[in-house]
Amino acid sequence: MSTFAPYSDHAAATRLLDAALREGPAHAYLFHGPPGVGKRDVARAFARALLGTEREFHPDLYELEPLGEMIRIDAIREMRRDLHMRPFEADRRVYLILGANLLNEDAADALLKDLEEPPPYAVIVLVADDLGSLPATLRSRCQPVSFGRLSERTVRARVDARAPELPDDARASLARVAAGRLDRLERLLDPKFVERRRQLLDQARAVYREPAFDPTTAAAVVIANAKARSDEARGLEEARIANLELPAREAEQQVKRAARGAEREELLASLEELAAWYRDLVAVAVGADAAAIHLDKLSALREDATRERLIGAERAAEHVRECWRKLEEFNLAPQLAFEALFVELADELAGS
Repeated sequence: MSTFAPYSDHAAATRLLDAALREGPAHAYLFHGPPGVGKRDVARAFARALLGTEREFHPDLYELEPLGEMIRIDAIREMRRDLHMRPFEADRRVYLILGANLLNEDAADALLKDLEEPPPYAVIVLVADDLGSLPATLRSRCQPVSFGRLSERTVRARVDARAPELPDDARASLARVAAGRLDRLERLLDPKFVERRRQLLDQARAVYREPAFDPTTAAAVVIANAKARSDEARGLEEARIANLELPAREAEQQVKRAARGAEREELLASLEELAAWYRDLVAVAVGADAAAIHLDKLSALREDATRERLIGAERAAEHVRECWRKLEEFNLAPQLAFEALFVELADELAGS
């Protein structure tokens, strides 16, 4: 049986890795794809297979992860010192650089030297959620291994295992809303996130149901939810680094970076949820109920999805997607961006 049998959703990637195990690996790989689809798990399985071990920890396996939201040159220099040590037990040494998309410029430049002339016994595996931030020179020296989102069937199996007490339609909806990402599923199962999601969908519906709808109030709900997520991330990061004996300034910066990252992620996730809701209005309005993402909200969707709202809902979804693109690409002020978005949504849907 293949080493990668548990990862059947990534057939193309695992075929390539199986061939590497049979025929001999390249000196460097770049695993890339969305967060929460199992890239790290596959990377660790690949590393164990290369080393011929089932142990989670092995003296010839080196893992490097970002501290906060960045991998700095000092971490790469420390890895380099290890890189030029001969294997302890296995025939090779394997280096996993997790979150490689968070390499800063100096760290990427330093890593490039090791990718150009690595020791013959070393295999370096970079794992990245996004290729855009990685220099082309670095990418060109790695064998790319692409990962897609998980199938709805796979996510549903995880939902059934994690939350068997939920009604069937709620579990089916969670599997769809997770959009092929297990990290997103974990958030969807968090009671605090459930409440934030309820508040967001209330505002999505208020756009066309409330005659006195206020875009500023709706935007404030989204921003408050993002702030709550930021505060949670701050607390978790403070607990994580409490025993690391970091300088006070560096510890403070890491906590701030973790909080900012969580806030931004929550804002983008809110936009994805809004876009999905207005897309569902279109699907239900044309009779395609089974295609809806919010299967647990079908009664509300059937009540809201009138023919008169069909065109407005379609345009509303596009406005949300455009806001997502702008927020992802530019340094927008979130409150103003969401106020402007809710004004556009009201223009498309109010009174429909």
